[in-house]
Amino acid sequence: MPIFKYRGYKDKGTNIEGVIEADGQKDAIIKLKASGVFPKEITEAIFASRKIFYFKHPQSFLPDITRNLSALLYAGVSLIEAIEAISSEQKGQWKGILIDIKDRLLAGATLAKSIQAYPAIFPEFYSGMVSAGESSGRLTEVLLTLADFLESQRSIKNKVQTSLVYPIFMAFVSIFILSFLFTFVVPKITNIFEGTSATLPLITVMLVWISTAFHKFWWLMALGAAGAVVFYRWLKKTKKEIIDSILLKFPLGILQSLYMARFSITMSFLLSGGIPILNAMRSAADAIGNVVLKNKIMSAQNLVSQGARISTSLDGFPPTLLQMISTGEESGQLAEALKRAAKFYEAEFDKKLSRTISLLEPALILFMGLIVGFIVIAVLLPIFELNQLIKM
Repeated sequence: MPIFKYRGYKDKGTNIEGVIEADGQKDAIIKLKASGVFPKEITEAIFASRKIFYFKHPQSFLPDITRNLSALLYAGVSLIEAIEAISSEQKGQWKGILIDIKDRLLAGATLAKSIQAYPAIFPEFYSGMVSAGESSGRLTEVLLTLADFLESQRSIKNKVQTSLVYPIFMAFVSIFILSFLFTFVVPKITNIFEGTSATLPLITVMLVWISTAFHKFWWLMALGAAGAVVFYRWLKKTKKEIIDSILLKFPLGILQSLYMARFSITMSFLLSGGIPILNAMRSAADAIGNVVLKNKIMSAQNLVSQGARISTSLDGFPPTLLQMISTGEESGQLAEALKRAAKFYEAEFDKKLSRTISLLEPALILFMGLIVGFIVIAVLLPIFELNQLIKM
């Protein structure tokens, strides 16, 4: 329902302005007159949700404002005053979003309905949980639970990113060093052998070929690297299921543990918050971060809507998780069973991540050592042969 801003006066001539929610301008005028306000000017409010989100919002925005809102409500602050206080701490578009939400609340909309105007920030499950909290009078508790859930999701994501920083840094340093060696250092060394009539060892010939390629065709390699990046992005955009199916086969099953942790914690959180099981499955499918698994969850959702059990509908999921879900379904404590499964897979993911990182570091060092060893042997072998010829 649209929101209209109005300016007018009351029956005693007092000027007044504000916002009101109505089906149209005529409906807004009727509502205002019914409340004793005579409008002079009515215009439809243009909210930020119609013109923003061409870029990504900070990961911390939603968890932080959710926890702050919960704390203010717990302290006895009214909802509108709490939103206003939080908006005063924000800048730019985020400040505008919260002010718009406050205006919608002033117009008589509920918090759940107000945030539905911003689906790019507030997911469907978020507004659903807020609606349930408002209906039951437990909005403060629901917001606190939401904040904990969002922060746990952010923590998992940050953990992955932090763990990959060092290996990625080492990989870039290795590429830079090797490019420098083959482009500038090795050519000067191999020039020594060009004036000799001796037959160069195969390993030295290979080194010369590689060095020549780096020196003369570096631009072609740069174009190839750029093309690979563009192709990957195109593939990710149009054929994401191909990439995601490969990720599921990642060594040690590390990503599968991450996906199972996301699925379990999202399902547990939503079911414990009173969200219907079919809606919870749809939200969990969106949150899992893998198209292949998302399609499997949506297929399972169709079967569940026809009366099947979740544990028998999820095709391709680990037997351990399916057994935990089955036990929860039989005992009537599915949310609790999924919560235990989430802790299990999160611990398993941490273990596998640490093991993977510990293997990546020596692997990179070994790779660099082999390349340097290759260069050293390729340079020394012809020198030794030249020495033998001189002695003869």
